[in-house]
Amino acid sequence: MGAHALHKDLEELAAEARAALVAQIDASGAWADDPVWREAFAAVPRHLFVPYYYVGVMGGYERRWGESPDARARERWVRGAYADAPLATRLRDGELVSSSSQPSLMAMMLTALEVEDGDRVLEIGAGTGYNAALLAHRLGDDDLVTTVDLEPDITEAARQHLAAAGHHPVVVTGDGARGVPERAPFDRIIATCALTSIPPAWLAQCNPGARILAPLATGLVALTVRDPGYAEGRFLHTPAYFVPLRGEGRPEPEPASLGGVPRRAREDELFRFLLDLSRGSLTPQEAYQLWEREGRPPRRRYGLTVSGGDEWAWLDDPEGPYAWPLRLP
Repeated sequence: MGAHALHKDLEELAAEARAALVAQIDASGAWADDPVWREAFAAVPRHLFVPYYYVGVMGGYERRWGESPDARARERWVRGAYADAPLATRLRDGELVSSSSQPSLMAMMLTALEVEDGDRVLEIGAGTGYNAALLAHRLGDDDLVTTVDLEPDITEAARQHLAAAGHHPVVVTGDGARGVPERAPFDRIIATCALTSIPPAWLAQCNPGARILAPLATGLVALTVRDPGYAEGRFLHTPAYFVPLRGEGRPEPEPASLGGVPRRAREDELFRFLLDLSRGSLTPQEAYQLWEREGRPPRRRYGLTVSGGDEWAWLDDPEGPYAWPLRLP
């Protein structure tokens, strides 16, 4: 079989796998509130953004590569590229430093971002460039999309992947915590890396009424920006686990002692969410008492307020009895 025929077969396989992924996300209801995203996921070829990736195997990771000399290995690569699963794309000393998020979670986040025609969007964490391509496709104008990442090798690869897929949004190398002031103001900011607090620079770079969607404490918070000093919003219902934002002054969380907390709470990810959110304000034992007293609240009962340089998380009501200051860098 000639290389051209093989290439054609892989392209056909990619198209079939992409259609199956779109049908799977469709069935999950991830974009039910904004079905325009269905078309973006159907059009943007994810395999161009993951020319290689790593899958966990016993004792480490195995590399899957689109240029493998083995035809079966190339087929495994392309099928894996369209699995509804996160893909490890960069390892350093055996540790994951970058990944391509699970497509159904991306679809849910993009839907929750509530993008409208003409919006200027900033993405924090360029990753492979796939998310920026979906945004550029949805908006129909590459120049409305800016994506930033700290690592030059990540931004260079994202730029190449985007170009291969026919998109040229602005890709910036820099500390995402500082935003991208030269491209401001923004109407939407989406972060694809875990935060410990919302960087004040983001609010200052937003138009009034802008929406920020960011992973924080294993959840996703959706904030509405009122002005450069104030934003507020609630968490979405879904869990979200992302590689942490790397940059200046991001604190490393210290492990807390869970002595006295029953095992069923320790293993409950909703309790662990509260533990993360109230870290430094409540002891694990206090968090457990609150969690039980309030009926093991789901994520959507929690929210976040950013005001005048302070940030606090809360349960049910920003002015209510349960509020915890976030530790700021």
